[in-house]
Amino acid sequence: MYQENDSDAAILWDDVLALLEGRGLPAATLAMFRSCQALSLDDEALHIGTSMGFAQRRIAQQSEIIEEALAEAAFEPLSVVVELIKGREPKPIETGSTITAAELGAMDTSISGGRSTVVQEAPAPAPAEPVSPEGRRRSNPLFEEVPEGGSKLTFDRFVAGEENMLALDAAKQVANGENKSYNPLFIYGKSGLGKTHLLRAIQNYITSNDPSRLCIYRTAGDFVDEYVNAMRDEKAALPRHALTRHYQDVDVLIIDDIQNMSTALGSIRFFFETFNYLTSHGKQVVLAADRAPSQLGMGDSLFDERDTSRMDSGVTVSIQVPDYELKLNLVNAFYERMKADAEAEHIVGMEGTISEESRKLMAERSGTNIRIIEGFVQSCLMLATQRERQGTVISREDILRTAAQKWPTGQRIITIEQIQKAVETYYDISHTALIGSKRNKELMEPRHVAIWLTRELTDNTLADIGKKFGGRSHATVKHSIAWVDDLKKQNRVFHDRLDLLHDNITDAAQ
Repeated sequence: MYQENDSDAAILWDDVLALLEGRGLPAATLAMFRSCQALSLDDEALHIGTSMGFAQRRIAQQSEIIEEALAEAAFEPLSVVVELIKGREPKPIETGSTITAAELGAMDTSISGGRSTVVQEAPAPAPAEPVSPEGRRRSNPLFEEVPEGGSKLTFDRFVAGEENMLALDAAKQVANGENKSYNPLFIYGKSGLGKTHLLRAIQNYITSNDPSRLCIYRTAGDFVDEYVNAMRDEKAALPRHALTRHYQDVDVLIIDDIQNMSTALGSIRFFFETFNYLTSHGKQVVLAADRAPSQLGMGDSLFDERDTSRMDSGVTVSIQVPDYELKLNLVNAFYERMKADAEAEHIVGMEGTISEESRKLMAERSGTNIRIIEGFVQSCLMLATQRERQGTVISREDILRTAAQKWPTGQRIITIEQIQKAVETYYDISHTALIGSKRNKELMEPRHVAIWLTRELTDNTLADIGKKFGGRSHATVKHSIAWVDDLKKQNRVFHDRLDLLHDNITDAAQ
């Protein structure tokens, strides 16, 4: 039986979080910890709760590091118990904003001749109380009915794996409105990994299951266009004050590819004016980008540190590139769905059969872009149908040829020397140190990374790679590859670093 000591539990959990934040843990891990609430404290354990089953399992795996901080904060050894809870109100996460909605409502920035001009206007009037969900939608021109084709972008049709499970669970939490602390929810990852599918799934779920909430999906390009048109003159179809009023009436605002807003200063200011108003009034914001919030302010971007910190003030989760297991799940899921959809919609040319062994080959030869994998499966299914009409089956050569068309390799040749040079430059070490025999900590990571990138970006055998790295054995090369594979799943900072190096090498080779 728990002791009723909730206030002490909350204070202790806050101290534990403060200690954990100073230990350099990945941001996604810290976000999971912050999403938990303290339940109770007894003589043996601190009980914390989360409403996400996946998070419960992941946090339980981190119990050792939590208990170290717990012992430091409580001045005695205590266990941590992670419980799955339902129906509790999570602790809200501060947005970090220091500007009030009223202050922002009186400010606007437009672009004129390359200079920023501040335009004063009266704060927008409060939106009228809706008569009904249907009437509210009709009165807000921002609302668009979900197109019929968009209904396929649902949670049920999203293929889950370890690389995207946390993002999927977080999106579901936002969609069902259970967890108010996931605000903003920021999902990032390379193009083609399923970010838009998750955003549209949130929109589809809310529109179908909770019409009382007004949900708006926009790409950053759409948002910028609306703002520019509204700023042209008061005779615009939706002038500035009306655009402000309609956006402030939204319950869930979803902005996709927000990195494409980075050079539109007026739109950035209008977005954060809207952002502050919505979050301060308990409304939900969901954002997606091709990089983490901290990276959005780099280069010629007009996002400043205050902007990026606000985007990173809620829960930030990444979607990583799929490994073989997830690619096989994707191939199988796309194959089964395409056949089922073709039968239901009477589409000819998709009734062929692809064996399980052939689908494994397709997964081995697939790249990491999920959209392209889907197109690859469709091409193979159509080819399988043609082969069956000719009295044969789709062959290994058919699959290899189709894969080569989807992911051509002849356009660039990457050498081991190029990879080694890129890693040496990034980590500021010499070539001798990279391939040498010294095993100090400062050299192990770049050496493992260079070997992993060589395996990823070239066709060299493990034995060939070992020769280029100081005559290392086959087993040593395998150890380096496994070391990187494990760490990139656990450490978001390392995963981003690896992605950056990978992109720098492939971009330079084109």
